Amino acid sequence: MSDSHSDSLVFFGATGDLAYKMIFPALQAMVKNGHLDTPVIGVANAGWSVEKLRERARDSVEKNGGLDQAAFEKLSGLMRYVDGDYKDPATFQTLRKELGSAQWPAHYLAIPPVLFGLVVEQLGKSGCAAGGRVVVEKPFGRDLESARNLNRILLATFPEPSIFRIDHYLGKLPVKNLVYFRFANSFIDPFWNRNSVESVQITMAENFGVQGRGAFYDQTGAIRDVVQNHLFQILANLAMEPPARNDSESVRNEKVKVLQAIPPVDAKNVCRGQFRGYRSEKGVGQDSKVETFAALRLEINSWRWQGVPFYLRAGKCLPVTSTEVLVRFRRPPEIFSSAGEAFSNYMRLRISPDVVDALGMMVLAPRRETMGELTELVASHHPSADEMDAYERLLADAMAGDPTEFAREDYVEEAWRIVDPILKAGTEIYEYEPGTWGPDEVDRRVLPAGGWHNPVVAPAAPEGVLQPAGG
Repeated sequence: MSDSHSDSLVFFGATGDLAYKMIFPALQAMVKNGHLDTPVIGVANAGWSVEKLRERARDSVEKNGGLDQAAFEKLSGLMRYVDGDYKDPATFQTLRKELGSAQWPAHYLAIPPVLFGLVVEQLGKSGCAAGGRVVVEKPFGRDLESARNLNRILLATFPEPSIFRIDHYLGKLPVKNLVYFRFANSFIDPFWNRNSVESVQITMAENFGVQGRGAFYDQTGAIRDVVQNHLFQILANLAMEPPARNDSESVRNEKVKVLQAIPPVDAKNVCRGQFRGYRSEKGVGQDSKVETFAALRLEINSWRWQGVPFYLRAGKCLPVTSTEVLVRFRRPPEIFSSAGEAFSNYMRLRISPDVVDALGMMVLAPRRETMGELTELVASHHPSADEMDAYERLLADAMAGDPTEFAREDYVEEAWRIVDPILKAGTEIYEYEPGTWGPDEVDRRVLPAGGWHNPVVAPAAPEGVLQPAGG
């Protein structure tokens, strides 16, 4: 595989929902920001023409972020279209002709995983894979066995350095910032370990349901949909060691080491829930045992983290939509006997909807100088409209051949290894009311010392301001 920048972008599933909502707006932004100046070839089996694809792309950007006339006109000029059945070799011969003199194409598979093997095999047989890269949309399998099978299919045609397993979550700037925040600030490392940290919580809450995607979700569930990938990615960024170098493989090596140190999750350390009304959703089975909420406790048996419990929680129809990390520190020795209730110090890192870094600390309460109160030092940032979107960032990286923010084969398989036992255990599903923080049973089965921290979405304080701690 050449280190050259991809000289064409082929995306399968060009007429699909993902392309409409995410890919066309990202392509327009890439053109606008100088990250795309090569042919863009859409492939689908819809009976369309290139003119209809351009119309679809224009409608997409108008309704998902806004039309930039100059950038869209340039994108429109770059667009090509190949229509045909993925099972038909003639479709891929047409694609080969459309690629023309391109030597390093990037093939983006925005299609259902069941089609990955077929398309990859056809790319190989037609010669379209030669010198190219393949960008694979998640999910990467349903369990460890299927992930291994998928990797075998991909590796039969493309070498590992040419495989880019894309998960938009890794392209989000606040997720990337967790690593930068840790290693660019010298004050953090002395207390970022088992000696100072009592526990770590990661919560990904959504205040909405399955939004018409019941048939998909009923084959997936919260553990497969967000825990095994999104929450593990946050976990790896929080727990990894500093890489020896800042190159992609050094960074990815350290993330894999985190997962390698995690034993498979025991069923007794899991609580699964399902919101009331889920089984009435279109496409959902009347006797569905799929979880819309999951909380679990795991350990990282590394030198830095051994003995520190990590609590992960995700769910739909919860009170707010927010992703937040709470690192709770061990309590200091008691010397202020009259200070009232003592709280643990903590660091709170919000990833969405806004970005917040907060440090919880005890200070003397105003006008009550024998009492203490918990206060936060808060720095906040509201993302601006011109910040780079996750798909724009990741597609640009893939075409440039930078795999840093993409999952490697061993990472994917290690992540599935950790959750495989609980996926197969068939643990009980507990019902919970929409708008609550999951089933009552979570506090009996998976409860951090000091209780769960529930994110509160409210206007952020001005940067660098001390404010009373809430939530």
